[in-house]
Amino acid sequence: MTGRIYNILFLCTGNSARSILAEAIMNKLGHGRFRAFSAGSQPKGAVHPYALDLLQNLHHDMTGLRSKSWDEFAAPEAPQMDFVFTVCDNAAAEVCPVWPGQPMSAHWGIPDPAAAEGTEAQRRYAFTEAYRLLGNRIGIFLSLPLKAIDELSLQRKLDEIGRMTDRSTDSAA
Repeated sequence: MTGRIYNILFLCTGNSARSILAEAIMNKLGHGRFRAFSAGSQPKGAVHPYALDLLQNLHHDMTGLRSKSWDEFAAPEAPQMDFVFTVCDNAAAEVCPVWPGQPMSAHWGIPDPAAAEGTEAQRRYAFTEAYRLLGNRIGIFLSLPLKAIDELSLQRKLDEIGRMTDRSTDSAA
């Protein structure tokens, strides 16, 4: 077992619901092995109240949950991500910043609970369903053996070696 903690960034356009839910789920289920963050291309500036209610009712740590721009994670001083997952189709279709470290990425799109219509119960159910879908995907991801993830990191390092310029290989020797 490795002592490494992997950083994961969940992206959605508004960063008010799906990506926030995914961040909270990953931080709870992956505690000690994974550290999750979330961001949006056009953040709403506030977390949806139904998302906060659901997370509080399910006893998630909500410390630090806020709607923020993905620009925070493209900056040189940002934590280096190992994985970046888009959870909405709009964010998946956008041109993302170049993430330091070239993390692995995937699209885990699910319906936007914040766009749900109907009664309050129906709208809250949409958040519960988004939580369930994200929890299932995160659970499957967490069931991957860490050794397999380490091998994927090794592949990335090998790829980086292949991209080195002559000047950088001279200084490495």
